[in-house]
Amino acid sequence: MKVQVLVDNLAQEGLTPEWGLALWIEHCGHKLLLDGGTTGVFAENARRMGIDLDEAELAVLSHAHYDHADGLAAFFAANDHAKLYLRAAAGENCYDCSKPEPRYIGIRPGFLKEYAHRLCPVEGDCTLYEGAFLIPHKTPNLVDLGRRIGMCVQRDGKMYPECFDHEQSLVLETGKGLVIFNSCCHGGPDNILREVEQTFPGRPLYALIGGLHQFKSSDEEVLALARRLEKTGVQQIYTGHCTGERGMELLRQALGDRVHQMYAGMEIDL
Repeated sequence: MKVQVLVDNLAQEGLTPEWGLALWIEHCGHKLLLDGGTTGVFAENARRMGIDLDEAELAVLSHAHYDHADGLAAFFAANDHAKLYLRAAAGENCYDCSKPEPRYIGIRPGFLKEYAHRLCPVEGDCTLYEGAFLIPHKTPNLVDLGRRIGMCVQRDGKMYPECFDHEQSLVLETGKGLVIFNSCCHGGPDNILREVEQTFPGRPLYALIGGLHQFKSSDEEVLALARRLEKTGVQQIYTGHCTGERGMELLRQALGDRVHQMYAGMEIDL
C-alpha cells in the first residue's frame, strides 16, 4: 500500500501547503482519495506529483468540516465517475463555539445539494471493497468531548455540543496489520483505535494516519494522549495538519521514532 500526501499545512519545495488535508491512497489495486483540503490546491499538487485524479475509483470524506470538504469540487471537476462516501449525518452545520461568537467551520453551504448525484451517504460499518472499510464512532458520550473542546452543530436554529456522528475512519487491511485513517481524530485518537480494535478483534493495529487535533491542547493533555496511545500498541503514527507544532514535538519526545511528520509530497510505503 502506498499513501501520498497531496496537501497538508506543510509542503516540500515545489508544492503548495494550506490548512487542510488530502491523501492519495493506492491499496490492493484500488486508487482512492481521502478528503480534498480547503481550496482545491491539492489537485494542482497532485498534477505536479504525477498523480491522475481521474484514476480514483472512489473518494472518502472523513468529516463535515470545510478544510477537508471544500476542495472536493476540484476533484469532481477532474474525475467524472467516482462517488464520495460520507456519513449520512454529515451536514452543513458545524461550528466552533469555543469563543462567545460561534464560527462556522462546516462544509460550504450548498455543496451537498450541488453534488448530491456524486454522494454516497453511509451508516454503520461500510465495506468499500475487500479489505477496505468505513467505521463510525462507537465510543459513548462523545458529546461530552464536543462540549469540552467547544465544538457544536446547529439544528433547528439551536446549537448543540458535537457528538461527531459525521466523522468516520477509513480502515485498510495490510500484511502488517490494520492501517487507520482519521483526518482530525476529533473523537479522540485513542478512542478511534479502540473502536477499530473492537470492530476487528484480534487484528493488530499497525498505523494511524491523520491529524490528531492537538493544536489547542496543553502540554499535559498532549503527554497524557501519548501515554494512552502507547497503551493501544499502535506501531506507527503519521500525523500533521491539526496536530500542531508543539503537539508534534511532545509526541515525538514521548513516543520516539514511531511518530512521523506529514507534509505535502510525502510518500508513505506500507
